[in-house]
Amino acid sequence: HALAGRSAILFGAERSGLETDEVALAGKIVTVPVNPEFRSLNLAQAVILLAYEWSKHRALAVPTLGDEAEPRAPHAHLEGLIQQLYAALEVADYFHPPDRTPATRNTIRTILTKAGWSTREIQALRGMIRAVEEGRHGGRR
Repeated sequence: HALAGRSAILFGAERSGLETDEVALAGKIVTVPVNPEFRSLNLAQAVILLAYEWSKHRALAVPTLGDEAEPRAPHAHLEGLIQQLYAALEVADYFHPPDRTPATRNTIRTILTKAGWSTREIQALRGMIRAVEEGRHGGRR
């Protein structure tokens, strides 16, 4: 279904593409079919090709009749959830070994970003994290 709000398409540098940290911020990854013998595109070619492919499938972004799905939460809400989870995991001493912390954080970000959470779902997840952090109900399980 179509998503409300603003979106962006991120292209990497012609020479090196996107860094792993930059890719981890993406809500979705878009690929376009290219000839396997000529995989390398310059930035202008990549932009034109993506725009063309997108225009061919534009109707796919229109919601179907009766689609009652909740709108996707703003990126700031998702980022708040991710940062809250990182902090809780840090306190729980989750990130081991320390040199793997950036990769582990990227994996967590990727998992949470792919889901396309609504604001209500993010609020529920943040409440769950807060409950675990605070040990609600006197630690009873």
